[in-house]
Amino acid sequence: MKKITVYSTQSCPYCHMAKEYLEEKNLEFEYIDVGKDKEKAKEMIEKSGQMGVPVIIIGDEVIVGFNKPKIEEALKE
Repeated sequence: MKKITVYSTQSCPYCHMAKEYLEEKNLEFEYIDVGKDKEKAKEMIEKSGQMGVPVIIIGDEVIVGFNKPKIEEALKE
């Protein structure tokens, strides 16, 4: 199983949707609240080139936003 990391904030509705989607699929993931952890926020920007959330990393695949097709594809590979 590939490692899954979700960078998000408490107030982001798409972040909540992404986490719920992964939970519905019974997938374990690391949740990082970049609103509270500035070092992790910098790490997210370095990895994704984006300041927006969610940023979902599945294995080596970086997905910006809640994009179900991309998430499904990354989980299959």
